[in-house]
Amino acid sequence: MKRIILGLALVLAASFSGVKAEEVGNEIDFEVGIVDPTGSHEPVEKGPVLVPSVSLDGHTLYFATSCDGCTLRLLDENDVVVYSTVIPTGTTSLVLPSYLSGEYEIQIIQGNYCFWGYINL
Repeated sequence: MKRIILGLALVLAASFSGVKAEEVGNEIDFEVGIVDPTGSHEPVEKGPVLVPSVSLDGHTLYFATSCDGCTLRLLDENDVVVYSTVIPTGTTSLVLPSYLSGEYEIQIIQGNYCFWGYINL
C-alpha cells in the first residue's frame, strides 16, 4: 500500500513539474551574447545559461525569472542607448517611460552575458 501511495505521489509531482506560471503580455525572445570577454568581468561559466523570461504589456515589463541587479538598456535603430536602469532586487514588473515609442533593442546585462531581443512600444 505504501508503494502505491508513493508511486501516485511521484506521478503527481512529475505532472506538476512542467507547469509554467501564467505570463502577462507578449514574451520577449532573447538571444544571448558575451559582453567583452577581455573586460574586468568574472570568467565565463562553462554550463548552460539561464535566459531570462520577460514579457511586455504596453510599457510594462514583467519578469517571470529574477533579474535582480542586472542592467536593462533600450537602444534605438542607431544603436544609441535611450534608456538604462539597474533592475532593483525583487522586481517583478518595471514600467518603461511613456515617452518611448517605436521599436527598440532590449538588453539585459548579467555579468559577462548580454541577453538581447526586440520590443515595440
